Amino acid sequence: MDASGVSSTDGIMEEPHVLAVDDNLVDRKLVEKLLRNSSCKVTTAENGLRALEYLGLGDDRQSSVTDNASKVNMIITDYCMPGMTGYELLKKIKESSNMKDVPVVIVSSENVPTRINKCLEEGAKMFMLKPLKYSDVKKLRCQLMQCRG
Repeated sequence: MDASGVSSTDGIMEEPHVLAVDDNLVDRKLVEKLLRNSSCKVTTAENGLRALEYLGLGDDRQSSVTDNASKVNMIITDYCMPGMTGYELLKKIKESSNMKDVPVVIVSSENVPTRINKCLEEGAKMFMLKPLKYSDVKKLRCQLMQCRG
């Protein structure tokens, strides 16, 4: 039971932690259920500002919440949300020095190629169409675990 040589790069990893951001409760619950069924730890936020607060990127609270940021392995966000779109959230995350390497997946019910390209150019890992299915989550999980092929 010697754990001294074990690190996350050795392929032994705890449940990946995903932050799911969606203003629609039904969509948020669906994503949460699919991710949990894929052995992910899930935290949800109902909008971009809440997500930024959780990640320690909010305007007011920078100190106490930053522990959460280091624990998030992926962020999945809806594109169309009031207040702050998923695209704006993506930009804020990519501008942050301690969060820029966290993969961000954008989901949307609208298949708009210019929007998709804009998000991918800004650093989104993937763009998926709603409603998410179990096969989509398997792809995400694969991304999270750095599967190849």
